Amino acid sequence: MTNPDLDPFTDRPEESASADVTVISRGLTITAQVEVSETSVVVVRPTGGGPGWDSAEIQLGDAVELYWVGGQEERTLAGTVSQVEGGPEPRWHLKVSGQAERSQRRKAVRARVGVPVIIPWAGAQMNGSTVDLSESGMRALMDGWGLPPESGTPTQVSLDLDDALLHLHGEVVWTSIRGAQWLLAMKFVDVSEKAADRLRRRVFQALRDERAASAG
Repeated sequence: MTNPDLDPFTDRPEESASADVTVISRGLTITAQVEVSETSVVVVRPTGGGPGWDSAEIQLGDAVELYWVGGQEERTLAGTVSQVEGGPEPRWHLKVSGQAERSQRRKAVRARVGVPVIIPWAGAQMNGSTVDLSESGMRALMDGWGLPPESGTPTQVSLDLDDALLHLHGEVVWTSIRGAQWLLAMKFVDVSEKAADRLRRRVFQALRDERAASAG
């Protein structure tokens, strides 16, 4: 359980919240869900597919940085990997200490939010829904066919935000095949300030809804 003497929005992430874990020595950042959040340990597990979350590549003692949204800002806390659980649902135990700080990384805030997605592909269009979203990119589960797009493939993407389509340029980062569906990670390119504002509003709405549901 979360230590009641700490403010979960500033000192430690909330349990069930989304967080990023950066393995410093490998320059690798993984999206995870917080399962345990205490004063000296935070346990996380992955929330999506893609390369990187491989227990064989992670060693005890690896230095990590944990990032999450607390209040209206991103917070960060340094730690080390103290235990690795493998298997179909891997988990990392992160030994942490001290006071969390305001994050200085230049990175968009991300939230777990599902909105309809349309991506042109192979002379037609793929339909699906986002898994998570930020003003700089998304992961989406799409109904794919044929050969999946390779990393670096440029494409158009349309998001249904508040019953209005938002048209963006994107580039595929990676693809994970899941039967008849593809999990695509995509970064957005040349996002206008107006579009970025719409994305930010939707992301923070999702974060507020998530916290309200957890409190209930």
